Amino acid sequence: MMQFLGMLAAIGLTALCWGAYGPVLHFGREAMHSSLRPFVCVGAAYFVIAVLVPLALLARGGERGNWTTKGVVWSLLAGTAGALGALGVILALGFGGKPIYVMPLVFGGAPVVNTLLSAALGKAFDQLRAPFLAGLILVILGAVTVLVFKPQPAAAAPAAAGAGAPAVDADAAAAAVAPRPTERFVEVLLSVALALVSWGSYGPVLHRGQAAMGGSRLRPLVCVGAAYFVIAVVVPLLLLTPLGDAGQWNIGGSLWSLAAGSLGALGALGTILAFTCGGKPFTVMPVVFGCAPVINTLVTLALAHTPIGDVSPFFLAGMLVVAAGAATVLAFGPRGHAPAPKPA
Repeated sequence: MMQFLGMLAAIGLTALCWGAYGPVLHFGREAMHSSLRPFVCVGAAYFVIAVLVPLALLARGGERGNWTTKGVVWSLLAGTAGALGALGVILALGFGGKPIYVMPLVFGGAPVVNTLLSAALGKAFDQLRAPFLAGLILVILGAVTVLVFKPQPAAAAPAAAGAGAPAVDADAAAAAVAPRPTERFVEVLLSVALALVSWGSYGPVLHRGQAAMGGSRLRPLVCVGAAYFVIAVVVPLLLLTPLGDAGQWNIGGSLWSLAAGSLGALGALGTILAFTCGGKPFTVMPVVFGCAPVINTLVTLALAHTPIGDVSPFFLAGMLVVAAGAATVLAFGPRGHAPAPKPA
């Protein structure tokens, strides 16, 4: 019972962190007017939380498991998938997408990828029953509803004129006149597809890495952080000048982006803890992806000071459908094959 409660707590941690990830990252991207610079901050936060801290804890000893070549390769692949998913989210926001619908789309499609890949790796397609598949269909339908009824940006309020106009500070004035990116719908959808495929692959691949390292919690996390450091820090820093990045470093954007990276790393830790408590990718990841869109929307509305009454009821219904689909997936998920009896 305690192990099951631990798994639920770990799932809750991941859903909370990944649900808040998109809105927080959006603020960092908007502040720096760049897609690469927030990505660097995300990778830096991962490096500290997922590499330096676990290595320090490993040095103290007491962690079960061991380093294996197979485990390192699978865990590095999981980190690569996670980093590419983060890049897809940043690109979607850079092409004018808004986190209030970009993230539900990502979290709605990722369980499908997660299920198919888990079934392929575990050779468990025979366990995909009708209720489980119905739950996945609910997730997809909810994601489509979220996309169709996504909140539209409000028209900009006219600037006050005359001597009686209230004074504004320089940063607010610059933000007011800064051009906002026009939504490029095709590019947003392609970026969302990159994110959902990558993050949908993350859980099954990471589970393989952890199993190959004897159930270790910290060693796979180190590999995930190392992959993030290369893809999200080294590569973007090398590309800033060749790509002519026009953004700028600033404290506000860096802090928001570092916070997003911290949320991502803590979410990665939550998935590892959920697997350690006996969870399987078939059930852990769909529940995470089902709850995260609701958290994403609430955080987005809170940060934007938007009354929930201004959001279409169909949009909210779509999110509830996603959550219901995730719950169905949890209830009717495959439980894995029983181990073969040992020969006498």
